[in-house]
Amino acid sequence: MPRDAGPDIARLQSRIGHEFARRELLELALTHASFGAGNNERLEFLGDAVLNLGIAAELYARYPALREGQLHRLRVSLVRGETLADIGRELGLGAVLRLGAGEASSGGRERDSILADAVEALLGAICLDAGTDAALGVVRRWYAARLAGLEPGISHKDPKTELQEYLQARRAPLPRYELAATSGAPGQQHFRVLCHVRGLAVPVEAQAGTKRAAEQRAARTALARLQGAEQ
Repeated sequence: MPRDAGPDIARLQSRIGHEFARRELLELALTHASFGAGNNERLEFLGDAVLNLGIAAELYARYPALREGQLHRLRVSLVRGETLADIGRELGLGAVLRLGAGEASSGGRERDSILADAVEALLGAICLDAGTDAALGVVRRWYAARLAGLEPGISHKDPKTELQEYLQARRAPLPRYELAATSGAPGQQHFRVLCHVRGLAVPVEAQAGTKRAAEQRAARTALARLQGAEQ
């Protein structure tokens, strides 16, 4: 963890709505495997179970008319790595992660997989620090806006998957994503991506703060253009 992380840790505990009685659990949750043997992988395992239980319970209570398969699809849309990484950024985890030197210098503080794992580890740490109910309460707070905005009748697949399935159904080649440009310092980078799709005269361009987010935006636009051309 950066030497000057004290104020960031205090703000983090405020944002997550939980003050740790056992500070070592919080530090462990923020420690990536690249930092050393004492890392957050086991906490991630526990947090994954807590997260899935919390989201499943919320969906079960909110949508009594939905069948198991529908509930499952909604849960998957909420616990996927991209969503967890977004929560990690909202919490400001990147600034306080404990990373090995190589991982830190290569942009690990903004890497989706590292942020997503840290979010799950944090839930595991809260569970051990204060119990399952406390951890489930944190899940509800983190997901309040996302749960309120759910539309069960709408597909919750990510745009890249939807575009791929659209093209596969028409026996068309899969899209090709090209990183056109990267700008900004580590942690404040900006990515410009091109999505090449047969059937579109020019590649679709999109920009975002992460490569994955830019690809998702490009895929969403490409799919909309393809569907519009069919009408």
